[in-house]
Amino acid sequence: MSQYRESPGGTLSSLISGAVLGAAGLAWWLFSEAERRQQTRKQRAMLYAPRMQDGSEAIEANNPLMQAETSEQLEERVEQLNAAIADVRKQLEELGAKN
Repeated sequence: MSQYRESPGGTLSSLISGAVLGAAGLAWWLFSEAERRQQTRKQRAMLYAPRMQDGSEAIEANNPLMQAETSEQLEERVEQLNAAIADVRKQLEELGAKN
C-alpha cells in the first residue's frame, strides 16, 4: 500500500483558501449584525420620536394663539359629540318604551 502525501504547496493553498473563506464569512456575519443593529436602533428611534412630519406641529404647539384656537375647537367638538350621544340615548329610550 502506498501512502498518500500532499505536497507542501497543496497544503499551503488549502490553508490560505480556508482562511480567506473564513474571513469572508466572518466579514459577512459582522456586516449583517451591524445592519441588524442599525435597523433596530432606527425602529426604536421611530417608536420614541415625536410624530411630526414637516415641523408644522412644533410651530403650532409653541404658538399660544394656535393653542387657544385648537382648545376652543376641541371643546366645541366635545359638546357636539355629547349632544349626539344624548340624541342616541333618547332614541334608544324611545325604542325601549315602544317595545
